[in-house]
Order: sequence, then structure tokens, then C-alpha cells
Amino acid sequence: MSKLTDTERARLRALFDENGLTPDDIFTHQHFTVITRAGIEKIQAKRGIEIEFFIESLQPDFIVIKAVGIMEEDRGPKKRAKVHRVETYGEASKQNNRTSYPVAMAEKRALSRCVLKLCGLYSEGNVIGEDERPE
Repeated sequence: MSKLTDTERARLRALFDENGLTPDDIFTHQHFTVITRAGIEKIQAKRGIEIEFFIESLQPDFIVIKAVGIMEEDRGPKKRAKVHRVETYGEASKQNNRTSYPVAMAEKRALSRCVLKLCGLYSEGNVIGEDERPE
């Protein structure tokens, strides 16, 4: 894992805590902090993130799934909720997927990216979902 400053480490810890992640939901892989599949789904449930999926490309050697995610941020009793919306993609091909279920892998990658972008973990750098880690 790349060296984090104390400030970066504290910010990540705060984001992990506010999203209800435990040490079982996080591990390190070379240069990345990785959030497990269960951790991604825990964040999605805690934040009330709704995601819709669209098949962008379904070819024998290349699959692309688009994820559109929406998350409302509660701003208090007298203020309207702020809505955050993200579009991102997940892909699977023979070059980046060893499983026999490439459509599901593309969907998992799209889900992970969408959730991590909406909750602010992607902006911290070197944080990825388990299904995105390099093989």
C-alpha cells in the first residue's frame, strides 16, 4: 500500500466509520485499500443508494454495464435533501476477467465504482472495490 499521510489515514478512517465498515470489510492489496463486496453493499444500504443498470455493450469478448446511482444527503429538518447522481461503468473482457460470468463481473464493477464515488471514497485515492482489484 502506498504511504498515506496521517491526515489521509484519518480521513479514510472517518469515511470507513461513517459508512459502518469494520476491519472485515477492508484489506490492502499492493498499492490499494480494497473494500470487500460485503463492504460495498453495506455502504449502499447505509447510505440508501439506489442504482439502475444498463447494458451498454454485450459482445462475446467485451461487456460494458453502465450504473446510474442516486443518493440523497439529509440536510436537516428545514433544508431540502441534496441529491447526488453518478454515472459510471463496469467492464469485463478476457484481458481483465478470469471468471466464467463476465456480465455479473461487469455489473459488480459498475456497482462498486458507483457506490465509492457517491460516498466520497474514490476521491481519497487508492481505494477500490474488491471486484476491481488487479489480478
